[in-house]
This record gives sequence, structure tokens and C-alpha cells, in this order.
Amino acid sequence: MQNWDDYLNASPQQKTTCLQMQDWQDAQQVAKQLGIPIYKINFIQEYWENVFLKFLKGLKQGLTPNPDILCNRVIKFHYFIEHAKKTFSADFVATGHYAKTIAAECECSFPDCEHPNYYLSKPKDKEKDQTYFLCQINRRLLGKLVFPLADLTKKEVRQIAEKLKLINAQKKDSTGICFIGEQNFGNFLTNYLKKKEGQLIDIENQQVKGKHQGVYYFTIGQRYGLGLKGEQAPYYVIGKDIKKNIVYIAKGQQNPWLYSNYCQVKDINWLVNEKELINYCNSSNVIAKFRYRQIGIIVKILFTKEPNQVEVKFTQKQRAIAPGQYAVFYFQDICLGGGTIWNSEKLDFHSKPLLNSKVN
Repeated sequence: MQNWDDYLNASPQQKTTCLQMQDWQDAQQVAKQLGIPIYKINFIQEYWENVFLKFLKGLKQGLTPNPDILCNRVIKFHYFIEHAKKTFSADFVATGHYAKTIAAECECSFPDCEHPNYYLSKPKDKEKDQTYFLCQINRRLLGKLVFPLADLTKKEVRQIAEKLKLINAQKKDSTGICFIGEQNFGNFLTNYLKKKEGQLIDIENQQVKGKHQGVYYFTIGQRYGLGLKGEQAPYYVIGKDIKKNIVYIAKGQQNPWLYSNYCQVKDINWLVNEKELINYCNSSNVIAKFRYRQIGIIVKILFTKEPNQVEVKFTQKQRAIAPGQYAVFYFQDICLGGGTIWNSEKLDFHSKPLLNSKVN
């Protein structure tokens, strides 16, 4: 599945070492070794229109969007599945995600019941768990998905590949955003977002500490790339004012401005039905992750009048909650779903870009 043109705005080095072409050649060789057919499907246009342009729009709004989650929802688990059903009459689709589906008991006996019948669960290899990136897929697909790696660790997968003498048995893991590759993120964005010089302001004393080339190049909690030298303590990004083109910063990794007690989450995609969701949320054992590699914390979910929008209260203050990223909720190993962080205690990108008081 090709979702991005590697030669589009690529660096000279990338154009001579096209990773996507190498991946395709490796896949062809593995298919040949296993004696199975292989097909290449082009979703470049769909990715551009439904993922990348939305990614850029989010950056312009001052958000920190996650294109990998959007890609799973729109491309892999929509366009690709529709293609597989139409072209190959596929009943099931298997993917290499480290995730697991668990059959759920249905309380009714109707053959056309709309109960999802399956839960999305964490896999055996918790270090490789990718349920965070699957939080936005359609829950009605769960019964049609197969995750062969559910009960395998990455080490075991490589051992199987070695035993089969597959050429990619020890191939390096892919990391980062697929369309950026080895490029510098800021340099890559200059191809699509014009530089716009603004000020770096210390929120503690309102002093101008430097200049930046665009608020969309920064995310909450960021330390590097500020261009500040000679300071006794490092500065961190704690907020952005889009209208005024200001990046607010504060000294110290543990600065109170970096911490929040709650956040609001919208556009939530729930992977369990309403009755189950209420039971889980009333149990006081709901776990939330606000970044992929984060250790989850216990939270309290407060439902609002707005559909698929909640307020999330933390049991312990959380550092660098970045609007645009995803909050994903769990009950034990079951992924309940997830949505976009819209604002936190100090950040409101619509009415109050940066509040004037710290939270004790």
C-alpha cells in the first residue's frame, strides 16, 4: 500500500535511497519466498486529501495532530478494506499491528444485532502495543480483523522470520511519521507552511527571549529548536497564541506551567457500546494515555452535553498535554476508544489561548 510519494519534496539523500522502493522490493522477495501473490495499491491521492491536508490544517490551528491515527482510520481501515472487499471479495483482513481482538458476549439473540461482538485489546507484547494508533477505527470492523501478532513478541516474530530465512528478519523497525522519513521535521514543513516570524515570550515575566519562524513548528513541552543560548536553565514551550503569532515559554523541565489537572477531549470514537462504557467509567479504573509511549494514568471521565466529547480529570497532574494529540482510554487491557485533546487547564485555542494564572 503506497500512501506517499517519497520523491515529493524529498532531500537529495532520500531521492538516492528511496525507502519505499526498498520496502516494496523486500515485500516482493518475501512473497516469492513464501509462494504467495502480492499486489501494490496506490492511495496517494486519498492520503493527501484525507490525512496530509488535515494534518497541515491542524498545525495551522496550533495543534499537534497525529497523522498515523488518522491514516489508520481513513486509509488502512477504510479505503484499503473497501478495496480488499471489492477486488478480492475478502471476508477478513489481517494486519501486522501489535493488537488483539477478543470476542464479546452479546446479551441478545438477534442475528442482525449491531453489537460489535469484539473488543480491541492490548497484545502480548506490551512494549509494541499499537492499540493507541487504532483508537479511531470503526468498531464494527473488529470482528473482521485478524491480528496474527497478537500473541507474539517482536523477538519471537524475528525468530520465526529467521527460521524461514526471510530477507527482512533483522530489518530495522520503521519509526516516526511515514512521509517525513529521515528529514528534519521543521525543514520538511517549510515546503508547505510559510515561515512567519514571531516572538518567544517568557510567560513568567513577559520578556521577549527570542524569535521563531512559525508557531506550527512547536509543540507543548518542546525544549530543543528554540534557538536560545546562554540561559542558566533550559526553556520549554508551554503555550501558543495563534492570532498574535507568539510562542510562550518557561524555564525548567518541572515548571508548573507545563502541568495540568484536566483536559477536554472531542471527536471521541468509542469502541464499546454505551452501556458498557458507562459501566467502565463508573468503575473508577479507567486508564488514559495522552502520548503513545506514556504510562497510562487513572482518570475520571465526565460526559458533557456535546456528543462524543468529555472532560477528563487526572488523578495526578500531567505534563505537556498537547492539544491535537489523542487521549486514548482503557479498562485493563481493553481499549475503550479515543479522541482529540482540544484544550487543557491552561490552553484554550478558541477563546483564551493562554490563561493568565497558574494552577496550584
